[in-house]
Amino acid sequence: MAQALDYRTLEAAATWYVQLNAAQPSDAQLQAWQDWLGKSQAHAQAWARVEKLQRQFGSLPADVALPTLAGVRARRRAVVKTLAMLLAVGATGWSVHESTPALALMAELRTAKGQRRQVRLSDGSQLELNSDSAVDIHFDGQQRQLRLYRGEIMVQTASDPAARPFEVQTAEGRVRALGTRFSVRSDDGQSRVSVLQHAVEIRPVDNPLLMLRLEAGQSVSFDQRQIGSTHSAAPGTGAWTQGMLTVIEWRLADFVSELRRYRPGMLRCAEGIADLRLSGAFRIDDTDTILENLSASLPVKVRYLTRYWVSIEAV
Repeated sequence: MAQALDYRTLEAAATWYVQLNAAQPSDAQLQAWQDWLGKSQAHAQAWARVEKLQRQFGSLPADVALPTLAGVRARRRAVVKTLAMLLAVGATGWSVHESTPALALMAELRTAKGQRRQVRLSDGSQLELNSDSAVDIHFDGQQRQLRLYRGEIMVQTASDPAARPFEVQTAEGRVRALGTRFSVRSDDGQSRVSVLQHAVEIRPVDNPLLMLRLEAGQSVSFDQRQIGSTHSAAPGTGAWTQGMLTVIEWRLADFVSELRRYRPGMLRCAEGIADLRLSGAFRIDDTDTILENLSASLPVKVRYLTRYWVSIEAV
């Protein structure tokens, strides 16, 4: 029978999350965590609540997800308290302003990790959302605008009798379609645009006089002030719309980072195997099989601490 959990137990579960997530855990740390987990039903219940939050958020909210925080060591105690409070109130009681960005949570169109979505817009344009994405639609008599708060979209624009411009706005700037098919991805303070047909115009939000015309077959990243160097779009660009991830000579660490976009929970790659290379086409709807294939094709082993806590390590 489930029992009430006191704050001290929840704080202990939060502390274990911090310790296991701040660096590659040693075998001794993992054994100590497992010993703590097995000591009481309350410990198991508290850890189950951590896993529930991982499932609900895809990963824990950005404000408490330690790998993304600067100065983790200095803020560790504060983060433990914040996470323990989150565990205490549960996901439904947590203010959207204190977790993932409020606008993303309230966006008109959203996808969870591992989910994709296709939408036909009112003007006939086709919109596809990749995993863990959030978009608002703003169409009026003067413009057609999509606001991408996070994640990635693919757009196939339709001609408009009213000749309204079609734009995608991100935190970093604006992408104006010139009758085209293109993708936009926004994360970690950068937007990346790849054009499959025709062209787009890009303007950073804090440098609107800077403009780049990006042609079919090209890709570029930009932040709020600058636009990077244009290069050829990577092979397999847009393959996610068909449920595929195509890579050629990727570092294992980069591949795992990309795979995290499609798999709820924690997925880690040990530093010692980060530079291993792999190529192939992988079905992103079945990340368990992808992990099995990794251990079969590379000198690595996949350790499941729980269903939502996976570590890729050297053999």
